Amino acid sequence: MLIRRLVATDAAPFQALRLAGLHDSPSAFGSTYAAECATPLAAIESKLAAGTLFGAFEGVELIGIIAVGRDNSPKLRHKAYLRAMVVAPAQRGKGAARQLVDHALAAAAAMDDVRQVTLDVTAGNAPALRLYESFGFREYGREPRAMLVDGVFYDTVLMVREIEPGQLSCEHQGQGVPAV
Repeated sequence: MLIRRLVATDAAPFQALRLAGLHDSPSAFGSTYAAECATPLAAIESKLAAGTLFGAFEGVELIGIIAVGRDNSPKLRHKAYLRAMVVAPAQRGKGAARQLVDHALAAAAAMDDVRQVTLDVTAGNAPALRLYESFGFREYGREPRAMLVDGVFYDTVLMVREIEPGQLSCEHQGQGVPAV
């Protein structure tokens, strides 16, 4: 499996995977299937050009995505975030999510002045919670009724992981760090 930064030419497979995730797990994302369907490929190409999305590839097939970034405000630069993770339903349970999170954490750790990484996950998503906890994320709060999907409210679990200067995730120790 190859993990790499997504580029503009990955727009069509990115959109297809994102749509599959939104269709399969609508409560896991803030966006909607309809909104993402209406997004033109040119807008996705621009988004990918920003360089904050990574993909997991099995051969030439894009099977997973994750976003890593941060706010550039001087008061918030110490925080990076993980967002928009999705793994193709047929590929779940095969290690792609673990490799994506590991890669994203290494990218966050390589950012100047980053001291913590945050994320949020839908309450009740036990596999995702276990994955993030295995990387040292801990819950620091919950947003009740954070999303309303098809008439059902979902809480969001807010999670954080501290990073010491130069610290890498366990699996990236001694390896090159992806630049963000």
